Amino acid sequence: MNIQTPYLLFLGDAPDPLAAKVARGICDWRPESAIGQLRLQGCNADLGLRDMDIAQAVAAGAKTLVVGVANRGGVIADGWIEILREALAQGMDIAAGLHNRLADVPTLKADADRLGRQLFDVRHPSTAFDVGSGAKRGGKRLLPVGTDCSCGKMYTALAIEKALRARGIKADFRATGQTGILVAGGGVCVDAVVADFISGAVEWLSPDNDDDHWDVVEGQGSLFHPSFAGVTTGLIHGAQPDALVLCHEPTRTHMRGLPDFPVPDMQACMDAVLRVADLTNPNARFVGIAVDTSKLAEQQALDYLQQTEQSLGLVTVDPVRTGVERLVDQMI
Repeated sequence: MNIQTPYLLFLGDAPDPLAAKVARGICDWRPESAIGQLRLQGCNADLGLRDMDIAQAVAAGAKTLVVGVANRGGVIADGWIEILREALAQGMDIAAGLHNRLADVPTLKADADRLGRQLFDVRHPSTAFDVGSGAKRGGKRLLPVGTDCSCGKMYTALAIEKALRARGIKADFRATGQTGILVAGGGVCVDAVVADFISGAVEWLSPDNDDDHWDVVEGQGSLFHPSFAGVTTGLIHGAQPDALVLCHEPTRTHMRGLPDFPVPDMQACMDAVLRVADLTNPNARFVGIAVDTSKLAEQQALDYLQQTEQSLGLVTVDPVRTGVERLVDQMI
């Protein structure tokens, strides 16, 4: 996928700010790509961007309308269709990361075909991938992994890419989820890839490169989450990471959505990841730990970071509170 920027971020009738998390991710990490927002009546999310209609966005240079809201079930709501058709009619492409495909809506598909516009269903890969080969590739790679899902892997990866580039080091964020793809403008949504081809898809996503180039591959799931361990395994094998960062949320008592499965011990998680990584890169190593301390008070958070660093012997940061510079120091 090669999604043109800048974007008009469509928030629809989002019931709350969390429902617009896809748009929020774009706004936070690629503000230069977010030209404005379009909200329908009843929308309770606000990114602080200029409110625009389709005509205003086109006049300002918007190339793609991004559906930045995730509703229950990931459906394309009937009340959105006319807005989406208007975007196509005025020369914009449309991108969405919903479970429902834009291309499966007959009127949108017909309009896009007639007008020569693109419909990007970023959750659904359009490329056929080979199975993974495990062959060594040039370049360096970092992969964040987690004790659980939704514990900061994408945020950590984007922060590390930004810090590397600020130092003049060649680096690219390689997106593996729908929000990451919309932030980066391309990638592979690995949770929609057939299991046999996940490692091959990640090899394709992070190809042979210069020896001093870093690919920062977005992590997904957790080896300890029964729902998503398979995706994590394929990512580790395909990425062949030279560097790993463990991501953790310290206030959770069980795996997200699974009250009968406790969050694993951090050392046990790292040991398991290294055993899996050994198959395609025996030299993989952890360079540090990234902790989401957003639910802790300031001093409590700083104490937790210090205690974790002392007990595990690895640089420990919160990408938001403390930044990731110390992780980058360990990488290079």
